[in-house]
Amino acid sequence: MCLGVPGKVISIEENADGMNMGKVSFDGLTRGVCLACVPEAKVGDYVVVHVGFAISVMDEAEAERTLEYLRQMGELEELEVPQPDEAQ
Repeated sequence: MCLGVPGKVISIEENADGMNMGKVSFDGLTRGVCLACVPEAKVGDYVVVHVGFAISVMDEAEAERTLEYLRQMGELEELEVPQPDEAQ
């Protein structure tokens, strides 16, 4: 199943190609995310992320409800897999 997961934007910076990239917190885990599809996103906003790309901005209350449902279903464990840039 494909799943878009809500996360909170904690920082935004432009990469060498001129695209906005961000650090997004998913229930306490932080990942790099491409923000090119949501240029209106700002620090503190919640975005829906699918395969590393933010695809929409969402309301904080809806994001929290969605995260709670995902926790209950056990769907957030896959976020704990180390990312290539985190391997040591």
